[in-house]
Amino acid sequence: MNPQAETAGAAWADTRERSHLWALRLMRWFALAAGRRAARLLLHPITLYFMLTGATARRESARYLARALGRPARWCDVYRHFHTFAATILDRVYLLQERYDAFELQPNGIASMDEALAHGEGIFMVGAHMGSFEALRALGVRRGLRVAMVMYEDNARLINTTLAALAPQASLRTIALGRIDAMLDLRRWLDAGGIAGMLGDRTLPGSSQRSRTVVLPFLGAPASFSDGPFRLAAMLRRRVVFMSGLYLGGNRYELRFSPLADFSNAQAGDRDALVGTALARYVTTLEELCREAPHNWFNFFDFWGAAPPARDEGL
Repeated sequence: MNPQAETAGAAWADTRERSHLWALRLMRWFALAAGRRAARLLLHPITLYFMLTGATARRESARYLARALGRPARWCDVYRHFHTFAATILDRVYLLQERYDAFELQPNGIASMDEALAHGEGIFMVGAHMGSFEALRALGVRRGLRVAMVMYEDNARLINTTLAALAPQASLRTIALGRIDAMLDLRRWLDAGGIAGMLGDRTLPGSSQRSRTVVLPFLGAPASFSDGPFRLAAMLRRRVVFMSGLYLGGNRYELRFSPLADFSNAQAGDRDALVGTALARYVTTLEELCREAPHNWFNFFDFWGAAPPARDEGL
């Protein structure tokens, strides 16, 4: 990883998400007390507040949307981007409480997931900060599957703290990389038929031995991506499926799945080439989704001008 990318990533690591635990707890209380229909009425004043006070996020949203839409972003485009993000955060409360009957979940491409499961092993899935991971997890739980989120230790602590504020009774399995036994833990999880999901649109902390930063064209300009998730899948010799839970408005989510790579028979000498091909396919798939559903991608920072953040606040 080059020094400038590391410096940019460290700068982002010092930037905290603007939501706080007390606000999340208040949201949880009101959401459960008032119900989803009433709670959604608050989304517009919340969106307007962050639109007026979040100058950086507002600016970066407009820049990203201009790339995804192919035209200058209007105020209403940015507002919809913020509102979509707020809606998925609110829905986390209900999804983590396993109130799945309140939602219409539309699977698309689920055959690729079933095909992988038919081989008697679990699936390694790679997604992005797009839509809702909890909606994807809901589909897995409905089908009797075990779902875990793979992330680094700092991220795991942050997201567990956030989830505790939103749904104290929820049990979201996380596999924290960076520990000595993490690879063995992940291998056992997959061997037992579990699904392991990881987000791949932000660079990973750590040395270049664990992952490499690759610059690829994305929405019309070069952007940095980490090949870490694919190197991990290659070491474990797993099939990789792209996942995304696109928010369609109201109570509807479309759950997309598409095959990205199959490392089950990969040889060590072919690993770099196969990882590079898988990463390029991932970036192309993500780009297509950003153009199709631009308001679902939630990276409110200068994705092209700096390395993606090394830490994730869990939102």
